[in-house]
Amino acid sequence: MYSSVIVPLVYLLAAVLFIFGLKFMAHPRTAVRGNLFGALGMLLAVLITLIDLVRFEFIVGGVLVGAVVGGLLAVKIQMTAMPQLVGLFNGFGGGASVLVAGASMLVVGSEVAASEAGGGLYVMLTATALSGLIGAVTFWGSLVAFGKLQELDWFRKPFHVPAQQLINALLLLATLGLAVWMITSDSEMARGWLYLGIVLLASVLGVFLVNPIGGADMPVVIALLNSYSGLAAAATGFVIDNNVLIIAGSLVGASGIILTQIMCKAMNRSLGNVLFGVLDAGGLAGSADEMYATVRSTSADDIAMLLDGAQRVVFVPGYGMAVAQAQHAVRDLGRMIEDRGGVVEYAIHPVAGRMPGHMNVLLAEADVDYEQLKEMDEINPTMGTVDVAIVLGANDVVNPLARTDPDSPIAGMPIIDVDKARTVIIIKRSLSPGFAGIPNPLFAADNAMMFFGDGQKAILDIVSAVKEL
Repeated sequence: MYSSVIVPLVYLLAAVLFIFGLKFMAHPRTAVRGNLFGALGMLLAVLITLIDLVRFEFIVGGVLVGAVVGGLLAVKIQMTAMPQLVGLFNGFGGGASVLVAGASMLVVGSEVAASEAGGGLYVMLTATALSGLIGAVTFWGSLVAFGKLQELDWFRKPFHVPAQQLINALLLLATLGLAVWMITSDSEMARGWLYLGIVLLASVLGVFLVNPIGGADMPVVIALLNSYSGLAAAATGFVIDNNVLIIAGSLVGASGIILTQIMCKAMNRSLGNVLFGVLDAGGLAGSADEMYATVRSTSADDIAMLLDGAQRVVFVPGYGMAVAQAQHAVRDLGRMIEDRGGVVEYAIHPVAGRMPGHMNVLLAEADVDYEQLKEMDEINPTMGTVDVAIVLGANDVVNPLARTDPDSPIAGMPIIDVDKARTVIIIKRSLSPGFAGIPNPLFAADNAMMFFGDGQKAILDIVSAVKEL
């Protein structure tokens, strides 16, 4: 009686907390509260599940190990590595779904078959097959995404697979065929081997799907894999008949799909183009030397003089800011400009960095006021009134080729129109291209100057120069 009444009520409370958590995370001001709501909901779900079990020693051990590992990661991980960590979390979620669904099928499959008139078994087997397929794709796809984000040697360049799209289609069809076979099979042993086949084929498919995708598309991939992990969890919820897992997985899956669509819209690309198209720099890279012939460099003192008389300054952060861990230095420079009467804003491109919201997280960590963060669509109409735009580590998201060259691999992608500012300062180590692999004519524009060096050191040099004025 206790279990049949209390457990569903606590699961319902956890689901409500998940929903409110997602709602609060829709705005930076309430995002922390949203995280706390989500964490509290998951804590309640885990605790009531443990209480409802007869023997839970191994689960408690797993919770303790996971808590230690999670705590160490939270303390030790650098903000620059957050996209990689999110990618791994997505993968672990998918891998857990594969293991739980497979184990549940082997343990309780015969019980379901004996206690119900076939319908319950078919539902469980269908959910199990989906868990194995989606979970394995998520796990291995996330590992490849991690390797790309971490820039490991094996993943720097995608390995070539002849007729890869055809092979991917055949792998998917073969996996679905095994799933149908498993669902309709009467043999528990055969179902176990067929499930293993589904997982193996889906694993190869996961690697092949993410392998050709370029680094510039990583925010979309991270969002999509996050959605996959949620869908796999929801399917596993049907396998083990756990309502809170079904609800939580569905929320993650739906929100991930919505975020993926937002990312694609921000890049002016379809999801199919991201998944099946490969960015190719073509002959543009060869023209870089000619394009950069008129590049002008500047110094911290010159930039300080520009900022001293500027009424409106806009920072455009990118992944380079994350790598240099320059967000705190940027905040200090921004406050100095404000103390001198200037208006400071931060232009945020939806796909800047390596995961959705990457720049927002870094700037929030540095205590930058949320009201100063301006989305691309909000800032672009007024970029012509900006006195100084400082681009820190961004490349593809400010590349004018997106507007001017229809043959460019980023053609049509909305960018932040920094080239329309009166003066543009680009802080970068070198003239190397971004992840799209193409040169950037902004570097050689008449109103632009390059300040070469490490992002954090460059900003600190500018801060020192401003103080000396």
